[in-house]
Amino acid sequence: MFIWLLKNKANLFSQNQDARTFWLIIVTFAIVITLEYTTPSDYVFGYLYTGPILLANPRLNRSATLVVTLLACTLTLLNLVFPNVEHTNPATVANRLIAMIALVVTGILSNRTRRYEEAIARQEAKLRSQETLARVREDFASTLTHDLKTPLLGAIETLKSLQQKHFGEVTLPQQKVFTMMISSHQSTLQMVETLLDVYRNDTEGLKLQLTDVNLVTLAEYAIATLTDLASTRRVYLCLSHGTSNFRQSIWVKGDPLQLQRVINNLLINSINHSPRGGKVEVVLESDATNSIVKIIDRGPGITQNELPYLFEQFYQGNTHRQAKGSGLGLYLSRQIIEAHGGTIWAENRTPQGALFGFRLPACFRGIGE
Repeated sequence: MFIWLLKNKANLFSQNQDARTFWLIIVTFAIVITLEYTTPSDYVFGYLYTGPILLANPRLNRSATLVVTLLACTLTLLNLVFPNVEHTNPATVANRLIAMIALVVTGILSNRTRRYEEAIARQEAKLRSQETLARVREDFASTLTHDLKTPLLGAIETLKSLQQKHFGEVTLPQQKVFTMMISSHQSTLQMVETLLDVYRNDTEGLKLQLTDVNLVTLAEYAIATLTDLASTRRVYLCLSHGTSNFRQSIWVKGDPLQLQRVINNLLINSINHSPRGGKVEVVLESDATNSIVKIIDRGPGITQNELPYLFEQFYQGNTHRQAKGSGLGLYLSRQIIEAHGGTIWAENRTPQGALFGFRLPACFRGIGE
């Protein structure tokens, strides 16, 4: 077996091994064999074979480690009858059997340690690849900001200049074309900005500028700014205060710009899914602990299968309710609401329509203002 180890030296190494390790194992074997076979069998030096086993396991392949372990066990037992055949007492036999068991256990534990080290190495490689991917994503985000956002802003300003007759007279049909082109470019710009915001929130976390915010003010502003969009689809927007017949302030501690985006996103979603002549209602409510915003439309509704996935990244759905878009608006809204310590949800309405709402912890410092 020792001769086999020498003959198969070239096959026992993995690609990154050092040949010096092999010869160190051979020299260690030679030293232990010399001690074993030049002394009486009562002197057990077999425990020293653990050295070659521990050297072989991390450096040689598993087959070589098995050969080294079997060789050590064989040499330990062989010394009972070789080189001198003499009467061997049971204690000597027991000692050598115990030494052999120790060698086998050393081989097993060393192999297990090797597997753990390989698993750790794989995890470290995976982490390095994830870090590389993160750097690629950062480069992608910065490139996207420059290569898409900047040209879009330039195109919008150029179209506005043409529409305002800075380069000559513009006919009414041309005015309509410019208006549609500006609207299309602005929608594309909004999608790019949403994508960038989602990316930043996932990688860096959402940074909030917290202050006392009146949700009524945000809802009224959203309705005012989206009235033109609703008019083009002949959708009526309205605001109500739940069971109350009076206007009331509903305060939360939050970032007004981010919460405004959520209300705008949910309103645009409902407007896009409402039938012509339909109605979208913004309902504001509050209780002892929460401030609640609900946006209700009369569109085709949401299937039960879709409800769990509406706020997932890039989810677009398969039903006729889903409008063409990036699939990120609702996901970004969820990011913002959860960063505020709130919850966002959707419900199917009967006989038709859908409800999108969010709930935030109430802030009572602003009551009465």
